[in-house]
Amino acid sequence: MPSEETEVVVVGAGQAGVAMSEHLGAHGVPHLVLERDRIAERWRSERWDSLVANGPAWHDRFPGLEFPDVHPDAFATKDQIADYFVAYAEKIGAPIRCGVEVTSVRRHTGRPGFQVRTSKGSIDARFVVTATGPFQQPVIPPIVPDGAVHTQIHSSAYRNPEQLPDGAVLVVGAGSSGVQIADELRRSGRRVFLSVGPHDRPPRQYRGRDFCWWLGVLGIWDAETPPRGAEHVTIAVSGARGGHTVDFRALAGSGIELVGMTASYDHGVLRFAPDLGTNIALGDEKYLAFLRAADAYVERDGLGLPEEPEAHALGPDPECVTDPRSELDLAEAGVTSIVWATGFAADYSWLHVDAFDESGRPEHRRGVSREPGVYFLGLPWLSRRGSSFIWGVWHDARHVADHIATRRSYLAYASDDRPGAAPATQHN
Repeated sequence: MPSEETEVVVVGAGQAGVAMSEHLGAHGVPHLVLERDRIAERWRSERWDSLVANGPAWHDRFPGLEFPDVHPDAFATKDQIADYFVAYAEKIGAPIRCGVEVTSVRRHTGRPGFQVRTSKGSIDARFVVTATGPFQQPVIPPIVPDGAVHTQIHSSAYRNPEQLPDGAVLVVGAGSSGVQIADELRRSGRRVFLSVGPHDRPPRQYRGRDFCWWLGVLGIWDAETPPRGAEHVTIAVSGARGGHTVDFRALAGSGIELVGMTASYDHGVLRFAPDLGTNIALGDEKYLAFLRAADAYVERDGLGLPEEPEAHALGPDPECVTDPRSELDLAEAGVTSIVWATGFAADYSWLHVDAFDESGRPEHRRGVSREPGVYFLGLPWLSRRGSSFIWGVWHDARHVADHIATRRSYLAYASDDRPGAAPATQHN
């Protein structure tokens, strides 16, 4: 027999779990939020020391609370973000239990709901919300064997330049994590190689407005499906040092050598795909298209935002792009470390329900799973482009909570109130 019962178990107390708790609480739905570590733990222990939010404080927050010690146009540090979610959980009285790991979820047989097994016992729940987010298992492609260089780590394990042994560093990945880590390593005096794949690189600011604002007024945050082929394209944007547009030409000018996508390894030599120039050019095209869309919006609505023609000037490609390196002898170049900024995979091995497609990805519509009673929250493109961002997950959580509340109203229907109806068992 289960040691405890509740209506909803929410797995994970990051931004998704806290948002889910707020909306369930507003509906008066009994629930528990289970977190194996601390609230917003990944912000504290799986990010590098100097990380700040990629969006300004006025944007990257929930509607019910502002950052207490961060200027609205500034970028909160990772610890300020974690503290923010702790304060938010306290503000809404979220029933969060830390240090409780969910080990399995299975549907009951012959009766409604699920058995949620945890490190602290079992819980019987009518509904389960998976709010573990997209950053669960660090992915390192099996390209470079162990021992080929002194240190290979994922970006989630990187903390600061002093953590790495002396020598040059190869950073693989041109999203926000990769470019910021490469820039930090170069500023510390390291020789740095940056392996660049397909990417978007929006302007940090344009015509006096942050790119988060532009994504809002242009309706891009609300895009419901990604462009074909762009489902997993990384976005290179930075709030570091007050925020700046990621410019690969500027990174090359600072001394970082750009190379193509890391393709293979053989006897101490890394080989790169011949795609560097193409990746840079496609990123430039998307950047310029963004500026043109912003200009058209300003003209159409007659806004008095200052023109910024210099933002359209890209400058010449550096030599490492026009004549790219095809291979790198790691020992000869003095490379002692590789930092893999290559993303994450999901881990649903504990969720034993029929909610996944043939490739193991959740099948859902706006977070409502094909398995009745199971929900997902915090995933990229859950309902729109902004779904995996702080503000976006709050709105998705409201939709999921509304769905749960509606389901509860049907389940609570007292059929014996109908004239002539036979008594029926009511499940709460």
